[in-house]
Formats: sequence, C-alpha cells, structure tokens
Amino acid sequence: MTIRVTENAARHIRCALSAQGGVGLRLGIKTVGCSGLSYTFDYATEVGAEDEVFESKDIKVVVRRLDLAFLDGSTLDFERSGLNDIFKVDNPKAIATCGCGESFTVDSAASNVSGETV
Repeated sequence: MTIRVTENAARHIRCALSAQGGVGLRLGIKTVGCSGLSYTFDYATEVGAEDEVFESKDIKVVVRRLDLAFLDGSTLDFERSGLNDIFKVDNPKAIATCGCGESFTVDSAASNVSGETV
C-alpha cells in the first residue's frame, strides 16, 4: 500500500505543521456529495492503532486503515491558482468524479474491501 506526495504538497505540509504543530497530515475519506465520497484533510495530532503512516520527503501522511481501500496508490499534490490553494489527489481507484470536483466514485470491488461503510 502506498500514498505518494509531490514536492509541492510536502513543502506545504511542512510549512503548515511548523505553524500548527502535529505529527503529519491526516488524509481520509467521507461519504458525501453527488458521487459518494470526498477527501478529508486535517492535522494529525497522533497516530492511532487503526492508522497507517506513509513517510515521504520529510513529512508523514496518516491514513485510517479502512480508508486505504479507497486511497491506495494515490498521489497527493498541492496547487496554487490565483487566490485558491488546494490539495489535489490523483487516485487510481476513482472511476468518476462529480462535475464540481468535490466528490468521487470508486469501483464497487474497492468499496467492499473492508465490509464496513465509511
């Protein structure tokens, strides 16, 4: 299982953590939107027993094990466009996204891996 991080994303995460504190970025998913799932981003203040940690470019990305079925193989990037700053996830498991780009759908085989709802 892997989560990759671009240099732009790593730089932004390092800067944010130096100001906010924490052990890394928490990447997750939640059920929402017109396509079913949406990415979540937060400061990871601790690593729990149910978490996996991916280290790259001197930062840590913390992901709940149940979410890995939906995120494995993803690349996390960070983009600035005018006044907008946003994390972008290139997710090979996403088979469709909604028109607004806020939510995504995965193949039903990936969504049934854990046997639990997100």
